[in-house]
Amino acid sequence: MFLVIRCCLLLCFACVGCSGSKSIEPAPPSELTASAEERKEPLLVTEPQPLDPFDVPKLSDLDKEANWIDRPVRDGLILLREAQSEEKVLGSVGSAISTSNNSPESNNLILSALGRLPEDGEADYSARIDRHVGGDLGSTNPIMISTSAEFDILGLTGFGLFSFGRDLEPFATSETVKIWQTSTDRMFDKVVLRDDLVWSDGQPITAHDIAFTFKVIMDPRVPVPAVRSGTDQLRWVEAYDDHTLVFFHKEALATNVWNINFPVLPKHIYEKTWEADPTLKDSAEHVQLEQSPVCGGPYEIVERKRGQQIVLRRRKNWSSVQGKQVRERPYFEEVRFRIIEDPNTTLLALKKGEIHEMILQPEQWTTQTVGRDFYERNTKATAPEWVSFHFGWNIETIFFRDRRVRRAMSYAFDHDEMLEDLCYSLYDPCTGIFYPGAWMASTKNLEPYKQDLDKAEALLDEAGWIDRDNDGVRDKEIDGRTVPFEFSIIVNQQPLRIAICTLLKENLDQIGIRLNVRPVESTVLQDLTLNRKFQAYLGGWGSGTDPDTSENLWKTGAMRNFCNYSNPEVDRLYAEGRQEFDRGKRAEKYGRIQEILYDDQPYTWLYWRNSFYGFSKDVRGYVFSPRGPYHYSPGFGSLWKPKQE
Repeated sequence: MFLVIRCCLLLCFACVGCSGSKSIEPAPPSELTASAEERKEPLLVTEPQPLDPFDVPKLSDLDKEANWIDRPVRDGLILLREAQSEEKVLGSVGSAISTSNNSPESNNLILSALGRLPEDGEADYSARIDRHVGGDLGSTNPIMISTSAEFDILGLTGFGLFSFGRDLEPFATSETVKIWQTSTDRMFDKVVLRDDLVWSDGQPITAHDIAFTFKVIMDPRVPVPAVRSGTDQLRWVEAYDDHTLVFFHKEALATNVWNINFPVLPKHIYEKTWEADPTLKDSAEHVQLEQSPVCGGPYEIVERKRGQQIVLRRRKNWSSVQGKQVRERPYFEEVRFRIIEDPNTTLLALKKGEIHEMILQPEQWTTQTVGRDFYERNTKATAPEWVSFHFGWNIETIFFRDRRVRRAMSYAFDHDEMLEDLCYSLYDPCTGIFYPGAWMASTKNLEPYKQDLDKAEALLDEAGWIDRDNDGVRDKEIDGRTVPFEFSIIVNQQPLRIAICTLLKENLDQIGIRLNVRPVESTVLQDLTLNRKFQAYLGGWGSGTDPDTSENLWKTGAMRNFCNYSNPEVDRLYAEGRQEFDRGKRAEKYGRIQEILYDDQPYTWLYWRNSFYGFSKDVRGYVFSPRGPYHYSPGFGSLWKPKQE
């Protein structure tokens, strides 16, 4: 079981970036946000509310009332095996390994031949894989994760009840769940757990762990905005015994299946520490748990060297209980995550065989992975992925309150130079929050922004930003003082991100705006955006399985609404979308949201980052989904190494 949880909008600050020819020295810190007297309104972050009292009904009464409907309980690996049994293999492993990926045909051959699951006796269960992550973890606590690197770790170490396949359709995972049922009125979900589940310390995993975790997540003192989003749509979670669990919903919503899919804490550990330290990170006990957490997934963390590596080992008491095998063993005995921020160093490590996989930058894909030094040990593959990047404009600042200014930013930027010169024409232009052709995307032809400096200048003039003192910088009279249009953008230290911001700086120079590019570490960037201590930033999101997951970015007061965006129509459409069960009608509402955001430009959307992976020829089983090769089921669970002859 490889965990995929509800809050699956991946924060792409620590993903590997792409190199470019431009570089810039870090600018000195400047004032990040408008002062209190400059703001039109206070910050709009909605504070979490404590749980209301709830009178729990007897299970026997609930069973009479609910008219339960059986829901799917599946194994992602079995589903993939079944799908592959019906797919035509395009060539042999030998032909795929000897092929250079320089055409769609060769790419399809590599994906088909090397993406197969092993036959009996073919996999080396003693193997180790060395994976790459582009930044360190902020936390190993499963309810405090936010970045893609943290999701990668939790996917192997965390305990969960639900997942979804390549088609993004949800199911309860058969490795943890015996029965999943939903009431006909959609107000209750009942789950019966398997009785052979244990934590890495040997204690049983029970329904009480899930009910306890719900209470912790909903404690307003606990800083878990990402996981609380969606979970806050539950009225209550009750463990009737060690194995029987009922989720009580506030409303009958199309999104309820995602709201019950949150990561789980071991109650026997955290019930002793939670009340004394609701931050879950400051006390000595929580500091120790960050280093050596108790895990509920197929792997456990056995070593953590900050800034260097995290080592996971396959749990014997996951697949076997009291000497009896109860689940399939994961294919790898050990998974080592190497933390390397510099993409050039990462590629060198791949070529040397020090790591087995990495996300390739467009420049690396195009020019640095075409020779013998790469193909001697490795190969590469590409596939579409629902990950987009953007400039985010903090509407709380004096600069970006006006929609005309935000549109001017989008017109000022040279999108074509970014896509062609920095991204080598490998990425597609992005116009909004939903991937083109996805069922929830707008059906209108939303044209990607193109650079038009005349339009940008006209919009800035209309908004009152003009050069009054002829010093070459636009300014505006605000509350009796002249404010120059000079701001900072924060960005992580990956080369493409810095190059894109540098290009923006050059473009804005042409229309009288000064931009300071401020590279920071990924963890610092995450902290600054979460606390709204920025004027602009460059970041990315990996799309969730349901369009409602993006509500956490755009609803007024939402915790991941970093840019302080607020639009009553968008709020209304999100509320209506989750109440609608007809997919076609839901699509109309989410498509309209995308169109409104396109008009308002709280982001300048940049590109969709397709998957470009380099990986060792010793690794098999890469299968891509709209969420990449890992963030679905079986995800990493399909990877394996063949036995050495």
